[in-house]
Amino acid sequence: MLKEFKEFAMKGNMVDLAVGFILGAAFGTVITSLVNDLLMPVVSSLFGAPDFTNLFAVLKEPANVAEVNMQSLDAVREAGGVALAYGSFINALIAFLIVSFALFLVIKGINKAKKKQEEEVAAPAGPSQEDLLAEIRDLLKK
Repeated sequence: MLKEFKEFAMKGNMVDLAVGFILGAAFGTVITSLVNDLLMPVVSSLFGAPDFTNLFAVLKEPANVAEVNMQSLDAVREAGGVALAYGSFINALIAFLIVSFALFLVIKGINKAKKKQEEEVAAPAGPSQEDLLAEIRDLLKK
């Protein structure tokens, strides 16, 4: 049974899947940093909001409103309030769009490379130069 499991785990598809999963996780952290640390400050400066993660709508105010910083989502939630965090959703949506576009470009490049490779393989090899010269010679002899 152990041998059978080893064969299963070492199949090419399983190893490829593991590598893809690990790279995807690493790529996700890079994209999250790109969105949160580089893009969102620029986008939020255009809209006048200092940080999209603190864009929220209070659905239920905390009991001690006077003691809570109502400008901070974390403070509202810690005080027992309920808030709709649409700014965090905007960050996640932008990250999703960036990842989707990056994957689109990768898949497009892979498909282009495959198509080019298939065309090279499918293109029949023409007669060699020697064959053509021999054919011309034979025609001239006639």
